[in-house]
Amino acid sequence: MQFLQQLSIKLFNKKIGCDEFGNCYFEAKNGKRFVAYKGIAEPSKIPAEWHGWIHHSTDTAPININTRKHSWQKIHLPNLTGTKNAYSPKNSSKNRVGIQDAKPYESWKPQN
Repeated sequence: MQFLQQLSIKLFNKKIGCDEFGNCYFEAKNGKRFVAYKGIAEPSKIPAEWHGWIHHSTDTAPININTRKHSWQKIHLPNLTGTKNAYSPKNSSKNRVGIQDAKPYESWKPQN
């Protein structure tokens, strides 16, 4: 099934380009733009350069555009929420498992 889907995408749509993560971007004859993700289909995998094009904010696809990266810019990462690599602050309940000095929860009781 996946083979037929990829074949129909390549036959009936114009390939615009690919990003550094292997995601390929296409445009249909009716002007619809879409992504063929490499791996799991996760919309947060779309880099900022391609985000504007896929949402019709710009008509110029970032194929030959030199997107200058500054030394302080980090590499684009997909949304890691729900994975073992998700961010967790040091005082969060996730990191407090097994700590004995944690105070038990006491519900609030109004005083009359």
